Amino acid sequence: MTMRAVPLALAALLLLALMLHLPSAVSAFSADEALDDPAQEARALKLHDELRCPVCQGQAISDSNAELARDLRRIVRERIDAGDSDDAVFDYLSDRYGDFILLRPRVKPTNYVLWFGPALVFVAGAGGLWLFVRRRRGRGAESAPAPLSAAEREELEKLSRDDPA
Repeated sequence: MTMRAVPLALAALLLLALMLHLPSAVSAFSADEALDDPAQEARALKLHDELRCPVCQGQAISDSNAELARDLRRIVRERIDAGDSDDAVFDYLSDRYGDFILLRPRVKPTNYVLWFGPALVFVAGAGGLWLFVRRRRGRGAESAPAPLSAAEREELEKLSRDDPA
């Protein structure tokens, strides 16, 4: 390597190091850095409790230590600081992660089964049970055994009188 190439290589390494450090310097907030306005911070904390961590799946992003949850907390704070409403933040995240990210999914045609399916299954089961019981009661009189004839009664009395011992 020539003497002239050494400073050029060092400059390239410095530029690379700065570029690798740049994404962390660009973000306005760290994941858990509170907003300056207490009302906005309270909104952010409330939204953190209503968003599901895609990694942990059973936890809100406020409870999760996953990197993605930290990124989502940062995004929520950035969106609130930018002036977005709560619904706009939910829409922004739902567009990127789907409705799964919402701990309380919205009622809309794509998830009617989620909201109304259990009630429909219950109503169908109750209706089926009611029909079954109604038919069973109606069939009770029809399916009763016919009365015994005189010959059958005599045979029954004879069998019950006989002592096998």
